[in-house]
Formats: sequence, C-alpha cells, structure tokens
Amino acid sequence: MAEKTTKKSQSRSAAKSFRQSEQARVRHKSCRNKIFTMEKKLRAAVEANDSALAKDLLNKQFSVLDKAVKSGTFHKNKADRKKSRMALLVGKMNKAQA
Repeated sequence: MAEKTTKKSQSRSAAKSFRQSEQARVRHKSCRNKIFTMEKKLRAAVEANDSALAKDLLNKQFSVLDKAVKSGTFHKNKADRKKSRMALLVGKMNKAQA
C-alpha cells in the first residue's frame, strides 16, 4: 500500500494527516493512470478510423472523468475540457468519414 516514512512525525495528528494524504495520493494516481490510458486508447481508435470503438470509448471516458471529479481527483473544469477535446476529436473523425 503506502510507503512508511522514516522520519518521526511531530505529533499524532501530523502522522494521521500524512497517512491520509498518502492514501489519497495513491488513489488519485490510480484514477489518473486509468484516464490517461483510456485517452490513449481513444486516440488510437481515432487514428485507426474505428468510429464504433471510438464512440464506445468516448462514453466510457465521460463516465470515468465524471467519477474522477466526484472523488476529487480532477477539477470539474479540467474534466470538462478533456471531454470537450475528446468529443471534438471523435467528431472530426466522423466528418472525415462522411
């Protein structure tokens, strides 16, 4: 799980705060990695002109981004910006195919 620190904490509350922040860091890192991996897969699907897969991944990415905002991993504006850019990417791909 989280790595233990070798430094002696100043107080019990500082030690608890450190533990909590370390757990949150690990949890947020996992969520960020998941989002970045999904983004890579979506970009690969767009490069391959696979519109069905791209639309499916886009919906999943929207869901994961909303959950990241809910858990505090991302700010709402950052998630909205990512969703907008991914939607534009998929939209451009659909226009190119038409």
